[in-house]
Amino acid sequence: MKRLLLGDEAIALGAIHAGISGVYAYPGTPSTEITEFIQANATDVRSRWCTNEKTAMEAALGMSYAGKRALVCMKHVGMNVAADAFVNSAITGINGGLVVLAADDPSMHSSQNEQDSRFYGKFAMIPILEPSSQQEAYDIMPYAFALSEQMRLPVLMRVVTRLAHSRAGVEIATPMAQNQLNPDNERTHWVLLPGNARRQYASLVEKQAQLLKLAEESPYNKLSATERAPLGVVACGIAYNYVMENDPARLGVPVLKVSQYPLPEAAVKALAAQCDALLIAEDGQPVVEEQIKALLGTDYAVKGRLTGDLPRMGELTPDNVGAALGVVMEQSFTTAENVVPRPPALCQGCGHRDVYDALNRVAKEYADARIFGDIGCYTLGALPPFRAIDSCVDMGASITMAKGAADAGVHPAIAVIGDSTFTHSGMTGLLDAVNDNSRITIVISDNLTTAMTGGQDSAGTNKFEAICLGLGVDPAHVRVVVPLPKNMEEITRIIREEIEYEGVSVIIPRRECIQTLNRKLRKKRAQE
Repeated sequence: MKRLLLGDEAIALGAIHAGISGVYAYPGTPSTEITEFIQANATDVRSRWCTNEKTAMEAALGMSYAGKRALVCMKHVGMNVAADAFVNSAITGINGGLVVLAADDPSMHSSQNEQDSRFYGKFAMIPILEPSSQQEAYDIMPYAFALSEQMRLPVLMRVVTRLAHSRAGVEIATPMAQNQLNPDNERTHWVLLPGNARRQYASLVEKQAQLLKLAEESPYNKLSATERAPLGVVACGIAYNYVMENDPARLGVPVLKVSQYPLPEAAVKALAAQCDALLIAEDGQPVVEEQIKALLGTDYAVKGRLTGDLPRMGELTPDNVGAALGVVMEQSFTTAENVVPRPPALCQGCGHRDVYDALNRVAKEYADARIFGDIGCYTLGALPPFRAIDSCVDMGASITMAKGAADAGVHPAIAVIGDSTFTHSGMTGLLDAVNDNSRITIVISDNLTTAMTGGQDSAGTNKFEAICLGLGVDPAHVRVVVPLPKNMEEITRIIREEIEYEGVSVIIPRRECIQTLNRKLRKKRAQE
């Protein structure tokens, strides 16, 4: 049977059919649809959203400890949040299969950087899988869990936006049963005291030769028949499709497809021996290009992103890969002059609009007011017509940057953070501010959902006042308002009052996201 699936959906269905018992994730484009698909299609799989990627990684490791298979999903910047648990999980090892799915975003379609998660896998010294198609993304999941249990290591699976968010027909296999509960009885490798950790690290190092052998023999790494050729191609993950669309056989170009790491060194050397130069096609950063340069030496010609044969930044395409292969491209389409750009904007009726309107009105009254923003759909407040925030760096940074600026003498220093981002990474910053009695005003703009990624549950809904009070904010300075134009006089008055308070104050503008509200109303009307 075949199904038309997004790459994310193919991964999710592959994981379900591989017998997972839990998926642990924080929503982040382009990974969100994996967990949503599992939530909708596998009632026997634990699938509630986690507070952040670190808690997701740790919970999945706990399920693995119990002998069951677990999937962790996040976008590439989530790997930074999960890194402590992720890297140490390679030292503890696993019991039930554990696969960490990182969805990278070359060209930064919805991200603040273009980092490549393969670096994390190499850093942790664990196997990496990088499917080249939706079918391979589905097929590789049971393979990934089996590899994890064979090597007793977590496995990193890396995809990119174009694979995650494009559709293809996928042939479906027979599902596997979930593992039986079987908690690990061996304590020493789970307790990372230095003595145990040194032994575990030595074991991890010893496994590297076997991991390389498995990559050399992997069905997902394939070297086409080689004859003497001026140029050969090493194509990684989705870039293999871009190479194949240019018909390398017609061009007389042999291809090494790489979808499992460590890099299959013997295959690279075999290809290099038949070619005068190699072109490295990889979506993301020049991870493999740098390794192959080191492997083959400075006298061998290795081309790719570092040499300018492929663009140094952004996604690869069939066109720019074809150009690197010497294919003469026809004139491509250009944007018509009368097409007006449509930059993203806050939805009409969004409560964040009223929050920024109020903040801008008050900020104009102070010569040195600074508003520190955060990650979420409300980041669009940086754009016209509001231009309301002065920074946006990473999840939770609004509060701690406002604290640091206030420590330096900036007044007023205001932080704007969303409800989901606050529980993800803002609570610890608030505790720092409370402990230091920093003169900052924090606006937790609460739209009762994780709106930017489609309206998933927000971990702190209906708990924010209690969280702030529990962290030590003075009850008199935890204020709740309803962001509507008719309440603008009240909201601006409260902002002025809290700015002048010489300590930590929190304002919570609360109104449901207009998109989730509309969906609820449509559903209600349909039911009626």
